[in-house]
Parts: sequence; C-alpha cells; structure tokens
Amino acid sequence: MSIYKLVSGILLINFFLGFSQDESTATEIWSPIPVKINASDFNVAPSDAIILFDGKDFSNWVTQYSNEIPKWKINSDGSMTVINGTGGIKTIESYGSVQLHVEWKTSKGIRNKKPQYNSNSGVFLQQQYELQILDSYENPTYVNGQAGAIYKQHSPMVNSSKKPGEWQSYDVIFNSPVFDKKKLIKPAFFTVFQNGVLIQNHVEVQGATTNVGLPKYNSHGNLPLVLQDHPSLPLSFRNIWIRKIAD
Repeated sequence: MSIYKLVSGILLINFFLGFSQDESTATEIWSPIPVKINASDFNVAPSDAIILFDGKDFSNWVTQYSNEIPKWKINSDGSMTVINGTGGIKTIESYGSVQLHVEWKTSKGIRNKKPQYNSNSGVFLQQQYELQILDSYENPTYVNGQAGAIYKQHSPMVNSSKKPGEWQSYDVIFNSPVFDKKKLIKPAFFTVFQNGVLIQNHVEVQGATTNVGLPKYNSHGNLPLVLQDHPSLPLSFRNIWIRKIAD
C-alpha cells in the first residue's frame, strides 16, 4: 500500500471519529514498529573521499541561512556538538549523487517527555531530502520519524539504534533526482546502513521533506548537504566524509 493511500485512510478515519489534531500529526505513522536489533560498525574514509569534518575546524561548512562561520562547538575529542538556536550548517560545496558517511551521538541524561525532542537532528541531502537522526533507543515515536527514517516518507526496516551516549554511524547511497527544466524525469533514491545494518533499501523519495502535508518535488540542480539544528537535547557529529558518484 502506498503512503498516499495510508495517509488518505488516516485522514478519513480521523474525520469520521471526530478526532482533533494539529496539521503535523496527520502525516505521522505509528505502526508497524521496526524490530529492535543490535549492531556496530565504523569505517575509515577511502582515499578518494572528500573529508567534510575531521574534528579540527568548519572549513567546509557555513551556517545554513546566513552563510556565516558555524557557531556549533568543536570538542577536544574531534567531534562537534549542535548549539540549538544558532541554525543548521551546510557544506560550502554542492553535490549530486553521493556516498556519505557520518557518525553521530545522542545525549545521556533525563529525556524529554516529547520523543521528538530527544537529540533530534537530520541529514538533508541536497538541502531537501532528510534522513532523520533521533534518539530511538527505547524512545517510541511515529515510525516514519524515528532514527533512520526518510522523514515522513519511509520508516526504517529495523531499528539498529544504540543507547544514548554511544557513537553511531550512517552510510548512505543517495541517487539525486533528475529534472528536465521543471519536469521530474527520475526521482531520488536512498540506500542507508545504520551501524552496518541495511535499514533503507533503494527507497524512492516522493519529494522534498515536509513536516506538514505531502511531499512534492521542485526542480533543482546540485545543492549542499545540511545538518539540522532542531530544538532538542544535545547531539554530536564526527568523522563525516563524502564521495561523488555517477548515476
């Protein structure tokens, strides 16, 4: 069943039952819940990779909307931590289809009662298509919004999330969409491994990520990679590299 039929069914049920809900919850899917598994995997960058973050500086990044030097914190262990309220960060260079590796760590401590505020961020390919980052270890939320989801479009096949405070990894193959002027010729696709486990298997992107309403495509060329600043418990990144690939 397509997401469009699922969403239509959810909206219809809520209409007849008289449920009141905000605009965002209309596109949340809560089942089936991905099976929880344990996994571990870390990689060294290949020789032809572009090192986007090596723990030393933000030379490959600017703040998402102001193009200023990022105000996130660089830590002594070679990681960087999101400083909420300072804005997301984006790469200076633009990309099309890529292989991407990024490592991230959620926070220990007292969790927020709202699951989406527990170490929430995201990796946006071409500024538009989000691979969700979230503390999804025993932190139930709508499954198309948990860690490893192509946000509000595809739930992960399994939940391979680690405990808060442990480093995790995403290895991503992203095939960018193809446009002829404003017409979509070929959609985008994601293949994603979380901690060495396949969680998205060449899934078709249905359009730009949106929290409210259904996704749709807008014609574009190569665009930067974005790491999201989402109000939440602190979240850190390290060892980010990328390889350009041909479609």
